[in-house]
Amino acid sequence: MMPVTSLGGRKVALFGLGGSGLATAQALMAGGADVTAWDDNPASVEKAAAAGIATADLHGIDWKTFDCFVLSPGVPLTHPKPHWTVDLAHAAVVEIIGDVELFARERIKLAPDCPFIAITGTNGKSTTTALIAHILKSSGRDTQLGGNIGTAVLTLDPPAADRFYVVECSSYQIDLAPSINPSAGILLNLTPDHLDRHGTMQHYADVKERLVAGSRQAIVGVDDSYCSQIADRIERAGVAVTRISRRLALKDGIYADGSRILKADGGEIAELLDLKGVETLRGGHNAQNAAAAIGACLAVGVSLNDVRAGIRSFPGLKHRMQPVGKRDHVTFVNDSKATNAEAAAPALSSYDRIYWIAGGLPKEGGITALQPLFSKIAKAYLIGEAAPQFAATLGEAVPYEISGTLDLAVAHAAKDAAADQTGPVAVMLSPACASFDQYKNFEVRGDSFVTIVSGLDGVTMLV
Repeated sequence: MMPVTSLGGRKVALFGLGGSGLATAQALMAGGADVTAWDDNPASVEKAAAAGIATADLHGIDWKTFDCFVLSPGVPLTHPKPHWTVDLAHAAVVEIIGDVELFARERIKLAPDCPFIAITGTNGKSTTTALIAHILKSSGRDTQLGGNIGTAVLTLDPPAADRFYVVECSSYQIDLAPSINPSAGILLNLTPDHLDRHGTMQHYADVKERLVAGSRQAIVGVDDSYCSQIADRIERAGVAVTRISRRLALKDGIYADGSRILKADGGEIAELLDLKGVETLRGGHNAQNAAAAIGACLAVGVSLNDVRAGIRSFPGLKHRMQPVGKRDHVTFVNDSKATNAEAAAPALSSYDRIYWIAGGLPKEGGITALQPLFSKIAKAYLIGEAAPQFAATLGEAVPYEISGTLDLAVAHAAKDAAADQTGPVAVMLSPACASFDQYKNFEVRGDSFVTIVSGLDGVTMLV
């Protein structure tokens, strides 16, 4: 745990007692803060009280006696309307912040120069975050990985001079972190997302911009107009900017040319590395993720040789385009995290011939958006509630069967793939659906896929 000493002796109100909220309350208390916590869920309040956290309905407190209000990032700050606690804090002129801000302040207080890489963007955040952490760890550095990737940032070890922090940041966390000042800040891309919580695309972009605007070195993807304008704007304001691209041959920056990652410096081109053969980083989207990771790691002093070694040994992000097994010319790929069509597209676009396992609890629009990729699918194996709907969309364009369950789908896909002698093929779970009709979550679904694959004869497991 990271005791939050920057608020020691202060009165702090806190709302939101999920996993990160509990960790935040405990970190504040460990640092000497006087915490009063609450949640709209009575069970969460009971759990916090049982853990020794003082609880009280924040409707009934005297807000003017509090120095600070810590809000869970899952609670609306501005849209569709501010949470009632936000209105009360504003009325009493109490500062509203989140756990990433508490980390930023603790770093400023204890080890302001310790390397801190923060990652945001609409897509690719988790893979880029995991890749950077792997590069740092594999080069022997004390690496702390947390934030939106699943580990509450205040559960990490306290800031120290030789400790490297890699923190994935959602727009909600950035909105509550006015002091965020990473050594290297990454903004990968921006497409419409979470507009129910930000109101407009412009406000969403403005929030994301704060992360790179406060960075010592900003790494910004410039393949969309919002990010390109942000790169120009913060550079004019004096921030050092490295532009990255998966589509453009840049005059200055880091960009992808097929599987090659190139660095341009005033028009002079040098190859940094080739991703060919790195199965966990297939596809143009992963070329962008790799370019961002390279830029950030070089910015915090990692040698190019260490970066190359880390990328080549990257095991992949669990449940995201994760090669889990191999048998002869067949690779088994766990992409269970693809819970809608947009999320499934990168994996489908990264392999040439796919035995595709899809289905579950369907999302709006189904798989219609994937029609341009149907030519890559040798056969589809449909499971769960979505099977009839997906079958209708596939029609005569793609051979399919309604397998119903994952175990049957894997068995049939593995058999058909083994008989396909056209070249390398993939048996891929990329469901384009939520899991809740048959599984608790996408992680359980992905783990089940791995277990089933491990039981097939002759498969060499990669995980």
